[in-house]
Amino acid sequence: MKKILLPLILALILSQNAFFVVNEAEQTLVTQFGKPVGEIRQAGIHFKIPLIQEVHRFTKQILNWDASPNQIPTSDKKYIWVDTTARWRISDPLLFFTTVASESGAQSRLDDIIDSVVRDAVSGNLLLDLVRGEAYQPIESENLDGGPEELSLIGREQIMAHILREAQRSTPEYGIELIDVQIKRINYVEQVRVRVYERMISERKKVAAQYRSEGEGEKADILGQMQKELKKISSESYRTATEIRGNGDAEAAAVYAKAYSQNPEFYRFLRTLESWQQTVGKNNRMVLSTEDEYYRLLQQSATAPK
Repeated sequence: MKKILLPLILALILSQNAFFVVNEAEQTLVTQFGKPVGEIRQAGIHFKIPLIQEVHRFTKQILNWDASPNQIPTSDKKYIWVDTTARWRISDPLLFFTTVASESGAQSRLDDIIDSVVRDAVSGNLLLDLVRGEAYQPIESENLDGGPEELSLIGREQIMAHILREAQRSTPEYGIELIDVQIKRINYVEQVRVRVYERMISERKKVAAQYRSEGEGEKADILGQMQKELKKISSESYRTATEIRGNGDAEAAAVYAKAYSQNPEFYRFLRTLESWQQTVGKNNRMVLSTEDEYYRLLQQSATAPK
């Protein structure tokens, strides 16, 4: 009985090792005595020879690559810290296994490839091109040293596209597909950081001065319009007042003329009294001629019957 059970157990163990499962996120490579003999990318249950063949599993998912920040000089001699990241995946398991063997080996190889390309790209471009998001439109400006800025027609997007193209030339030979490369962060060294801040402050001041100037222009225009409207209103008001005053004086003159024509003596007497009231004060003295109108009025008042 024992002679029968032992081969059965051994056969069961071998049968379990003969089958393996590949899921949707995996691709496998089968090796026999260390040499590749098969590549499996379809999900499902597959067979291998127990004890002789071995299964190496590789992910189909997109993997991340992160480099250590490097201090790199730009073409305008500005030293900056560049932190780069990339995304990649295994495109050819057989080539990947025979060249780098594992993900850690691939990460090490990507360190050499991407770091070299990034260093060449950074050292071959201006600092302003690296921090500028889009292609530069040539306008009058100044660089970080205060001098005229060199005109350029590239930005960070164009530089990163160039880095990706250059790096992709070397990765297929390792069974790697490089999907994307990006500069995750740029840190300026202290000297450059101070200049960048000064430039930012200067540009903000220019923008503020421009807004201030435009505001003063709008203010002057509004005040000018207001003064113009005020003068127009004042002129029209003065004209209306003059017309009303003229009409009133004309009506008053007509009333006076009508009253004078009805009783000239009474009118002359009334006007003399008004003149007397305006001329004689509390402590005034007057010297009158006998022919004066005032004297005649007083004389008539004295001789009038009581």
